[in-house]
Amino acid sequence: MLNFNFYNPTRIFFGKDRLNNIDKFVPADAKVLITFGGGSAKKSGLIGRVKTELGSRKVFEFSGIEPNPHYETLMKAVEVVRSENIDFLLAVGGGSVIDGTKFISLASYCKGDPRDLLYYGFMPITSEVVEKVVPFGSVLTLPATGSEMNNGAVISYEHGKFPVMSELTFPKFSILDPTITFTLPKIQVANGVIDAFVHTTEQYITFPVNAKVQDRIAEGILQTLIETGKTTIDEPENYDARANLVWSATMALNGIIGAGVPQDWATHMIGHELTAAFGIDHGQTLAIVLPALLEVRREQKRAKLLQYAERVWHIENGTEEDKINLAIKKTREFFESLGVRTHLSQYGVAANKVDYIVEQLKAHGMTALSETQDITPDVSRKILELAM
Repeated sequence: MLNFNFYNPTRIFFGKDRLNNIDKFVPADAKVLITFGGGSAKKSGLIGRVKTELGSRKVFEFSGIEPNPHYETLMKAVEVVRSENIDFLLAVGGGSVIDGTKFISLASYCKGDPRDLLYYGFMPITSEVVEKVVPFGSVLTLPATGSEMNNGAVISYEHGKFPVMSELTFPKFSILDPTITFTLPKIQVANGVIDAFVHTTEQYITFPVNAKVQDRIAEGILQTLIETGKTTIDEPENYDARANLVWSATMALNGIIGAGVPQDWATHMIGHELTAAFGIDHGQTLAIVLPALLEVRREQKRAKLLQYAERVWHIENGTEEDKINLAIKKTREFFESLGVRTHLSQYGVAANKVDYIVEQLKAHGMTALSETQDITPDVSRKILELAM
């Protein structure tokens, strides 16, 4: 097992009827900015319920944080924070709203140009750039990204998507009420299942380091998603199925299974370019890229692919090649069973667009991807060609 530091201060309130904790954990004298996306949070009455819990606090609203939150939109919220002296943010939404709120939290006290925050990649932002932030909590409405219990965000700017990370941007608390997610469209739930699944494989299907606890937790998350994914899409008010999805998505990216193990993230980096270029949903891009990546990288990932085949898919018979082939096939079939297509051509993307995506990867510095930094642009090209 590799050396690691683990830190996660987020308080979680899980289950039915947990909104009352807002009043307990938002300072009584706070000026609060509620951040959210489209109109569904308003129409459903959720924003009204949140405001009721905030009681007599002075409350402002900022709506319109889009999927793959845009820098320009978030900077409008930063203006509100600064002009109204907001001292607490409350994100009501899925990963994009929570990611956007993390950026608002950072940018509001950024000492320089907030655009500089986009260029740290996976390196933490230093105190020389941001010394303090606006604290925030979240009310989760879409299980997918794990943003409700981690310190990372992905922000869209111009033609790219940029990871932003800081120890200062863990939510103070997050409310995870599965019933709030019951009205989500099926495709959003399917995307969330896939996002959680691929978050897990990015930290699990790499190479062995004898991290038995992390492996077993990762395998449990994957098996849970396989067992409950289709059920929670077909039966949206099945509380037990949805509760397991919500907690799986949170556990997939709160740092536990990634501690002390090598991590890949190439599927995400390539997927981000597909979203930026073609507007394909994030979860759908992951379903497109992962099976192709596993095929191209089967030798580098052989030991963990065999473990994945045997422990997650219970494939016990056949040669090593047979087991790997079937595990990749079952992965693709699982995504497709959720109603998600797994080939670029099925989204109207022509084969001649591969060159453009490879050039975008180069432009954004994504030239040494994977757990061993050996996915070059040429290897990315092979993955994309296979994903057609």
